[in-house]
Amino acid sequence: MKIFEVAHVDFALYQFLLPLMRRLRSCHHQVIGVCAEGSLLEKVKSEGFRVETIPFVRSFSVIGQLKAFWALYWLIKQEKPDIVHAHMSISGVLARVAAFLCGTPVIIYTCHGYLFNQPGRGIKSWVRRLLSFVLEWGCGKITDYYMTVSQEEAQDAKRLGIHSRPVFIGNGRDSEQFCPDEKAKQHFRVSHHIQSKQIVFLIVSRLVQHKGYFELITAFSAIADKIPEIELWIVGERLPSDYGFSLDELFAGAQNKLGNQIRFWGYRQDIDQLMKAADIFVLPSHFEGLPMSIVEAMLSGLPIISTSIRGPREQIQHLKTGLLLPVGSISFLAKAMAWLAFHPEQRKNMGKNSRERALLMYNETVCFDRIMKVFNQIEGFDNSFLSKPESN
Repeated sequence: MKIFEVAHVDFALYQFLLPLMRRLRSCHHQVIGVCAEGSLLEKVKSEGFRVETIPFVRSFSVIGQLKAFWALYWLIKQEKPDIVHAHMSISGVLARVAAFLCGTPVIIYTCHGYLFNQPGRGIKSWVRRLLSFVLEWGCGKITDYYMTVSQEEAQDAKRLGIHSRPVFIGNGRDSEQFCPDEKAKQHFRVSHHIQSKQIVFLIVSRLVQHKGYFELITAFSAIADKIPEIELWIVGERLPSDYGFSLDELFAGAQNKLGNQIRFWGYRQDIDQLMKAADIFVLPSHFEGLPMSIVEAMLSGLPIISTSIRGPREQIQHLKTGLLLPVGSISFLAKAMAWLAFHPEQRKNMGKNSRERALLMYNETVCFDRIMKVFNQIEGFDNSFLSKPESN
């Protein structure tokens, strides 16, 4: 079968969809990636995958969306894929409508978070959420198989009439790549001149406002003088397609104030090594689907501090694998960070529990099994080679 895997940006295709593309190809299907142009596509192409680029935009620009839709429509019409598997909100809508109009035999969608669940105030936010819901509801009617990375969003899909048979699949990572490793921890720290006594808080995310960076920087700054052995590592970058306030001024001020207690690592390929080298993972987001970074941190045996929102609140067991806090609360975040810094035994126990829970819920193999159960319902889909996945 010819399968289109559609995402809006190269980051999503490379970070989230590439492992699935490998698995589908191991079943001897022709798998083609479809997304906006970006530098990370070369890494996907280097593994022998064909990638088609579409001018997706991450905004409600009518002209921009029409251009992307038109390009996607003609690509699907010319290529005639057997399956179009769409991901993310905007690209998910455009791909499903285009596939439906082109008569694609099977349309699949994986929801990575609903835009209508995003927080916001004012008439513009209300209109945006309403439009998002209407589009999701309408596209649900032309979707043959509907998956969600979060259990809560599977419940939303059914409760709100978006789809009658949503399937929770989760997010997964390789449990052998992301795992605790004390030797790797010490090697990384020595090679980067970081003392073993330092207590490292780590965040891995795009550098955008809704990840809670203002609260994180403010909370960390409030306790940094009292606990000089703590460090904050910020890993990630701002994508060209990201919009909203720039965080440059916030980060520059933090660097001036905190000095060596804060480190900006930028975009990294060795996230697994950074996870091994850290002590506590923190993600005080305002909105999420099911964060892959939390999955990676849990598998790496880290205790997690996050906000009690969709996604993190089903990943984290409060007081057992980490701490869940109110959204936007700087004081609660500062207290949580200080408490974990002062309680190494609790950190150790939470990290152990995190790893155990992730192995049950978010191991890559477990999540692939859930996805393949959906694909196996498709007439003519052959997974006879699934037991022999390709090594890349």
